[in-house]
Amino acid sequence: MKKRKIKYLIGDIIGLTVAFFVFIIPFMFIIFNSLKDTKEANLLKFSLPDTLHFENYIEVITAKDNLFLTSLKNSLILTVGSVIILVLVCSMAGYVIQRRRGRFMSFVNFLVMSGLMIPVAILPTIWVMQGVHLYKTLTGMILLEVAFHTPLSIMLYRGFMANIPVELEEAARIDGCSPLGLFVKIIFPLLKPITSTIIILNAVTVFNDFMNPLYFLPGSENSTIQLTLYTFMGQFSSSYNMVFADVVIITLPMLILFLIFNQKIVDGMVAGSVKG
Repeated sequence: MKKRKIKYLIGDIIGLTVAFFVFIIPFMFIIFNSLKDTKEANLLKFSLPDTLHFENYIEVITAKDNLFLTSLKNSLILTVGSVIILVLVCSMAGYVIQRRRGRFMSFVNFLVMSGLMIPVAILPTIWVMQGVHLYKTLTGMILLEVAFHTPLSIMLYRGFMANIPVELEEAARIDGCSPLGLFVKIIFPLLKPITSTIIILNAVTVFNDFMNPLYFLPGSENSTIQLTLYTFMGQFSSSYNMVFADVVIITLPMLILFLIFNQKIVDGMVAGSVKG
């Protein structure tokens, strides 16, 4: 028994040590350099600043006619819109795929899961978006984020749905409940744990998305919060103190959200993996 406890203790120490060097040290490096002046920060040294420059954070927010605030608004619209559609669509799709059987549903499930493996084709996607006049629009970007995150969300809903007894649905049908009423009044309220997981995972992913808005939502008026990093990066000179201050600001909201709801994410993922 003592040997097992010692092994667990050693494993915990190793895990904490690795986490400290992989996550804590880089974050401290970012914070230290965000509080330095431009000359000192451009040396990119892991050291405390000679003088604390908290005004860096104010300058990040007010730079280029408050571009940061505009980008924050765009990111919030993109995140909230994408998450709402994902929850509504994927919960219903996961329910249908889980409950119905047959070759057709197996094929549909295969198509959905293939989305986890097939990479995004950037140029054809841009061509399609231009054809439907959704390129460089928040609406088009929301639909793209929904498409990118639908496969995983449906898979999680489908796995969790397997834990809900079919007898509940049969009893509701006997009482005269319509299919839509059955889902809205009985099934969806039971999906709260996995819905919380999907909301948090997708909110963090969409809010922190850098590459997709860069390709599919160009233009300063469409800038998302991650793209504000380019504000302080130039071809001939860069203000790394501003870059790091920007990183701190855009990281904190989702980091806090993740830390608060971390247990809900774990509970939802574990509950959905009990049955397949």
